Amino acid sequence: MGQKINPLGFRLGTTQSHLCFWFAKPKDFSMGLQEDEKIRSCIKNYVQKKKRISSGFEGIAYMRIQKRIDLIQVIIYIGFPNLLIEGRTRGVEELQMSVQKELQRRLNIAITRIEKPYGEPNILAEYIALQLKNRVSFRKAMKKAIELTEQTGTKGIQVQIAGRIDGKEIARVEWIREGRVPLQTIHAKIDHCSHTIRTIYGVLGIKIWIFATQE
Repeated sequence: MGQKINPLGFRLGTTQSHLCFWFAKPKDFSMGLQEDEKIRSCIKNYVQKKKRISSGFEGIAYMRIQKRIDLIQVIIYIGFPNLLIEGRTRGVEELQMSVQKELQRRLNIAITRIEKPYGEPNILAEYIALQLKNRVSFRKAMKKAIELTEQTGTKGIQVQIAGRIDGKEIARVEWIREGRVPLQTIHAKIDHCSHTIRTIYGVLGIKIWIFATQE
């Protein structure tokens, strides 16, 4: 069962909690979901535009959204100093203004720095994607990512890449695992992410499972 369901949704209420916290009437629920997606896409688009000027990658691990009647609170958990942090207050204010224009609602954005960025699957997937875009061998990229994760003290990791790897005509799935990744144990805290990358050969899919702790 653990392999057929999203590991995060499988563990909601035990080791995982919701990234969005708000209440709505049934008829307004879909609009709330669309608003959450719009906030995330606006923030990512802003970071990607600024990223063209700077070097490196986004480094956004995840975002928490909390909605009140008159205010939306967004906390961005980030792994590396990029333009959002380098600009300090000015950079956050620009981001806040650009998102407010799209939503037409009052917004408050806060930045939180993560101590061990390579322990977050989203940042790790972005690192692998950057390596593949630079024509690095997929096995080398996967092994390097696992080495970086092991330095953060995790108990296990599994990395999977699917698609036309290395430009081969037939798509295939390649994966590598180090340590334990107990997908069927509900009390095991497993972080998971799916990431897509566009290459000159087509779209590749990256999936990462990280076994952090167990209650």
